[in-house]
Amino acid sequence: MYSKVTDSVYYIGTDDKTIDLFESQYVVPNGVSYNSYLIMDEKVAVMDTVDPRAEEAWFANLEEALGGRKPDYLVISHLEPDHAGNIQKAAEKYPDMKLVSNAKVFAFLPQFFDLDLTDRCVTVKEGDTLSLGSHTLAFVMAPMVHWPEVMVEYETSEKILFSADGFGKFGALDTEEEWADEARRYFINIVGKYGAQVQALLKKAAGLDIAAICPLHGPVLKENLGYYIGLYDTWSSYRPEEPGIVIASASIHGNTMKAAKEMAEILKSKTDIPVKVYDLARDDMALVIAEAYRYDRLVLAAASYDGGVFLCMEDFLTHLKYKAFQNRKVGLIENGTWAPSAGRVMKGYLEEMKNLQVCETMVTIRSSMKPENREAMEQLADELLAQ
Repeated sequence: MYSKVTDSVYYIGTDDKTIDLFESQYVVPNGVSYNSYLIMDEKVAVMDTVDPRAEEAWFANLEEALGGRKPDYLVISHLEPDHAGNIQKAAEKYPDMKLVSNAKVFAFLPQFFDLDLTDRCVTVKEGDTLSLGSHTLAFVMAPMVHWPEVMVEYETSEKILFSADGFGKFGALDTEEEWADEARRYFINIVGKYGAQVQALLKKAAGLDIAAICPLHGPVLKENLGYYIGLYDTWSSYRPEEPGIVIASASIHGNTMKAAKEMAEILKSKTDIPVKVYDLARDDMALVIAEAYRYDRLVLAAASYDGGVFLCMEDFLTHLKYKAFQNRKVGLIENGTWAPSAGRVMKGYLEEMKNLQVCETMVTIRSSMKPENREAMEQLADELLAQ
């Protein structure tokens, strides 16, 4: 079933509540939406397709919304299969429909589909427009947000930004939850590496009078747009959202986790800011990464393992490095029965990241906590909380 965004712009996307892992790596307990839109005017434009998983429902929504008309254009913002998965079938179903996109999209398209593009492509670039009648699409290139071919579209009469993966979130549309948490987890883990490119797009968007944002995942945004844009500015510039401390623990037999929880109690006795403890072996890694970006301080507590660090901590640090983690204060707790090595390895990873302040005090535990470890933790807590 389709729904109206405005009198002329329809939502024709679908929810997917059966998917287990988005992009084969992110848990989505509330599913995900694959968004697609239809602009009805003298000319009819379909704004992106959906994942092949949702093919049947999407075509049903499209046909119902078309009401017997045929689409003149399919606008392709992004070639990732969860949005482009039905391009070939749509092109075959509507042989007179033109495909509208940029040169990079048309260069990549044959990698995904065996499609005869002869006389079917309308190639656009930055600043080009496409008139549909009373509606006009203006094209804005958004390379590496988060693929090189990405573009967004601004409909000038109703002031709608079709934002591709920008301003998307995990979760089916009928999920009642705060936007920021799943939008943060989505952005940091999928787009987080490309902060500079997102900043460039935000600067372009600042010159537009935007009344609504239509992303390719998550709800259409119509109110308080400054809030959403402000969060994107914070995330893409790698600034913390708020004061707080994440303690990420990689514990083999439980002793390192006990130390992490003890550290949390010490910190809570000294401050009112949020202090959260996560188990890297069991908790959702993408959530912990997003939380590390949310707050301004991070404590890494890990067991030594095979002369290095317990592997779930190494995985966490690798993700942080790939996602350009920076501008935070970090404390270290290592554990080892003989020749503790976790601290050295963790510090090595941190040295490869930008603008991190690593506390001088590193707590070293020998197998299990002792009174002298608490003294070191008190000192580390004071360093973490010092302004």
